[in-house]
Amino acid sequence: MTVDVGKRLATIRKDKGLSQRVLAGRAGVTNSTISLIEQNKVSPSVGSLKKVLDGLPMSLGDFFTMGEEHNQDEVVFRMDRQPNLGQGGIGFYLIGSGRRNRDMTIMREVLQSGADTGQDLLQHEGEEGGVVIRGQLELTVGDKVQVLGPGDGYYFDSKQPHRFKNIGADELVIVSANTPPSF
Repeated sequence: MTVDVGKRLATIRKDKGLSQRVLAGRAGVTNSTISLIEQNKVSPSVGSLKKVLDGLPMSLGDFFTMGEEHNQDEVVFRMDRQPNLGQGGIGFYLIGSGRRNRDMTIMREVLQSGADTGQDLLQHEGEEGGVVIRGQLELTVGDKVQVLGPGDGYYFDSKQPHRFKNIGADELVIVSANTPPSF
């Protein structure tokens, strides 16, 4: 599934009756940032897009799966039923997309060599954890930077500024969860 991020952001912003200036103020970004994203002249990092969506407020999961029909009794989510919430060399494949009232987010994360979640460190309510399945992860949490390999796991308070980066030559695959759901 490919989503036109700029067009979708503009549509949602207008549906909520917000100007670019108001959304920018709520998100803590410049007006030009909103304008450039909506015109698809820049492709925001996951962290930057999340920051903008927090100004709506809306989760990344809701943003990317808006308008999809889902069976609330669905238990198994095959690969083709896992929408990709990422971009720019990062795949965030959401398990259980479209389920209303989710209490957690579970994702299969795939980062191409050199990909990272952006210079702006992520920060949000809750906790998150995960396990590296394949590749080399450089994980920054607060002022600590650590390298994790296959089988290594992490768990931390998501209010701490954090960043994920693939420092290996191969694809990095992580299975992660966070609560409350921020994706």
